Amino acid sequence: MSDLELPIAGLLFDNDGVLVDSHGAAVDAWSRWSATFAPDFDWSDRSNAGIRAEDMVRRHVTEDRYEEAVAYIHQLEQDSANMTQALPGAVELLTSLTPGMWTVCTSANPRLGAARLRAAGLPVPAELVSSEDVERGKPHPDPYLRGAQNLGLKPGECIVFEDAAAGIQAGLSAGASRVIGVTQVALDTDVEIVVKSLAGLSYRDGALHIPASSRLR
Repeated sequence: MSDLELPIAGLLFDNDGVLVDSHGAAVDAWSRWSATFAPDFDWSDRSNAGIRAEDMVRRHVTEDRYEEAVAYIHQLEQDSANMTQALPGAVELLTSLTPGMWTVCTSANPRLGAARLRAAGLPVPAELVSSEDVERGKPHPDPYLRGAQNLGLKPGECIVFEDAAAGIQAGLSAGASRVIGVTQVALDTDVEIVVKSLAGLSYRDGALHIPASSRLR
C-alpha cells in the first residue's frame, strides 16, 4: 500500500467509533435500558452500530411505551457521557483543522453528541449534525447530506469517515467523494480505504494525507 493524497474541501466525521470511544458507556446504558424494556435485546450486535437511539427504541417497544422508553435511554446515555475517551489521532487531527471545513455527523441527540466530544477533549463544531437535525438517520444519506450543506459544500466535495456499516452506507448514498473506513470494524464492509485510526492523518494544502503506515486497506 502507498501513501495517499486526496484533494478535498470538507471532512465529515462520524463520532462514536471514529473520534471517540463510547463503547463502554453505551453498553452500560443499553444494558440497563434493555433490562426494563427489551430483555432479549443485544446491543453489542454490530448491526446496531450507527443507528439512532430513537430508531432502535422503535424496533423493540410498542408505540404506547415509546416516549417513556426513548426518554430513559437518552437519560442513561447522557449520564454515562463522561466515560467517553478520544480515539488515537482524533485530538491532533481535529485541532489542526480550520473551523468551517469539517463537522461531525452523529446519530446521537445534540446534547449527547456534544457531551461525548467535550468529555474526550475534542472541539464541538458549530455545524454539528445530530439525530434531531434529520428526518431519517443512518443508513439513509440525510446526516451526511446535511453535514455537507452545513459547510456550504456539495457531498462530492467531502470525505466521510465512518466505522459502522450503517454509516458507511449513509456516506456512499449521500454521494461523498470518498468514504474512509476507520478501525478494523470497517474491514467487514467493501469500502475501498480503511485506516487503523485517525493517527498519522493530516490535512494541508487542500488535501487529506494518509500515510501507508496508517492503512489497513
